[in-house]
Amino acid sequence: MTQSAQTASADTRPVATTQSGSVLGADDGAVTRFLGVPYAAPPVGALRFQEAQAPAPWSGVRDATQRGCIAPQYTPSAAELEKALPGLDIEPLIGGNQVQGDDFLVLNIWKPSGVQTGLPVMVFIHGGSFTGGAGAADVYDGSAFARQGIVCITINYRLGIEGFLAIPGAPTNLGLRDQIAALKWVRANAAAFGGDAANVTVFGESAGAMSIANLLASPLAKDLFRRAIVQSGHGDMVRPIPVAQRLVKKLAKMLRVKPTLEGFRSKSIADALDALKRISQPTARIDLRNADGREPAFGLSKFLPVYGDDVLPEHPITALRNGAGSDVELLIGTNTEEMNLYFVPSGVKRKIGKFLANFAVKRAEPKAKEILKAYGINERGKRPGDAFTAALTDLVFRLPARRFAQAHRGRTHVYEFAWRSSAYDNQLGACHAMELPFVFDTLATVSGPKGLAGGAPPQELATKLNKIWADFAKTGALPWPAYDEQRFACTIDTGAVAPEQPFIAERFLP
Repeated sequence: MTQSAQTASADTRPVATTQSGSVLGADDGAVTRFLGVPYAAPPVGALRFQEAQAPAPWSGVRDATQRGCIAPQYTPSAAELEKALPGLDIEPLIGGNQVQGDDFLVLNIWKPSGVQTGLPVMVFIHGGSFTGGAGAADVYDGSAFARQGIVCITINYRLGIEGFLAIPGAPTNLGLRDQIAALKWVRANAAAFGGDAANVTVFGESAGAMSIANLLASPLAKDLFRRAIVQSGHGDMVRPIPVAQRLVKKLAKMLRVKPTLEGFRSKSIADALDALKRISQPTARIDLRNADGREPAFGLSKFLPVYGDDVLPEHPITALRNGAGSDVELLIGTNTEEMNLYFVPSGVKRKIGKFLANFAVKRAEPKAKEILKAYGINERGKRPGDAFTAALTDLVFRLPARRFAQAHRGRTHVYEFAWRSSAYDNQLGACHAMELPFVFDTLATVSGPKGLAGGAPPQELATKLNKIWADFAKTGALPWPAYDEQRFACTIDTGAVAPEQPFIAERFLP
């Protein structure tokens, strides 16, 4: 190729100009992607444990063709992952094989090739128990949404001690504040990528969905998005600040510092991650129950958003009942067998007995014995683990999500995802995170002998779900009735629509 031809080729590469500077993307003829674009300055040094600040502007064109850094997080070794989830390749979902670094407050953008204006925008917030995950994990590739005419954006945010520890002297809910900063960046820069800043849909799964539920209730996020999709999440996984500060004191003791901003700043991020690893062990002793004896995370994470600050002045459910988020159109749903992800690969569902099942649930729910009995733990011929897993699926995910839908004063639609994976001899089923590769139409990342979705997941279902999500983002349209007085819910993989049935656990809860 001649030098002039090379120059012409280079000149046609996609460049977008943000408020901080220009970025160079990559284009495959149908989709243009920009990866690792900073929306905030690295939260280190003087900016550690402080609100996100604008990135320093740059001159020239910044390369955005490769994935950027991900947030510092504890990354289990291959042996640890194999022990926790034997036979399952979880990397496409968590992105733990990516490089951790300081400059991780970045986002990733997929858009249709060419020049457009006024495209709907979708912003995805990843899950990971508020302690892990990455916006550029393989399963979150936004190309299919771009082919639907969407500008799809995924983000990173601070995690664990850096993002969700209510340290006296530091702003609370820094992880949520990062997400709000990213949405403000989207509002300011969407047009540079062909997007319409007035037509933004936020969506997320697990901790990302919990985050979106909180943003829906937050006065600081008002008017930053028009629609919200909450996948396997709700607004109940929050703590009052006084309860959360028990964790602050425990971690400070482990780190041998005072439970203050200065104390935690005196320790490196690596030291903090070591403490996070230790406090996250099931054997770590700390009581994070509320005054009613309930632990909202059921042990899934010590780190949660808090309420009682300017981000969440009141509990998200209370805020929704008082009208917060009523101008936002909401799609919320869960998977039929959420807790199978935690209990099938580990063998807990098969092996756990009545005593341990009662003990495990009792740590988070005072009426554990009555609830497990109602789910059939004493029935002859039924494994205790089946009742245990079904009860926790409802307690942790399905019931709180329905209560969130009931509290929302705006237009609301509810779904259930029931497609069952063939993994683990057809036992994994419709577990937590199973809908993700269908929503993003990225089945190839989770298919095969060690794939979450098993050997031959149906492509037609991925095509269907990706289009439903995209159509909702474009106009708010959905092919089933709203969740109103009749409480209609759609089993989204089959299209069946019916009023939801009561949950067994509901009659035992306030």
